[in-house]
Amino acid sequence: MSRVQLALNVAELEEAVRFYSKLFNTEPAKRRPGYANFAVADPPLKLVLMEGPAQAAGSLNHLGIEVASSEEVEGAQRRLERDGLAPTAQHRTTCCHALQDKIWLSGPGGEPWEVYTVLADVEAPADEVSQATGRAGAAAGAEPAACCCC
Repeated sequence: MSRVQLALNVAELEEAVRFYSKLFNTEPAKRRPGYANFAVADPPLKLVLMEGPAQAAGSLNHLGIEVASSEEVEGAQRRLERDGLAPTAQHRTTCCHALQDKIWLSGPGGEPWEVYTVLADVEAPADEVSQATGRAGAAAGAEPAACCCC
């Protein structure tokens, strides 16, 4: 299973959840304070909503491609490197309430893209887990500022 991911910054999470629940005729797959994601079946889409005043409401946070396995993430990294791009890998990183393997790269307009797989669900947000475990974030400039992913 692969699907495109769209992560949006929102000013009011509850209002956004109501709107997107109606638009895609589905409820969020995951809800946390300031965060919701939808696993939309048709069209295949992972929609992530991130609440916060730091970014303009309705603006793009980042884009991604969710894949089924770490092997697919590694395959995407090899393919992109062969094609002359420079993805940055993260293994077993905690982000957006999930343990993930992923790569990051920037599109031609500077837009952040990730290819990732979810290894496990995590209750705490990434910054809390990072502080508790002492894990460092991604390479500078490779991730969006408002969050690490989804």
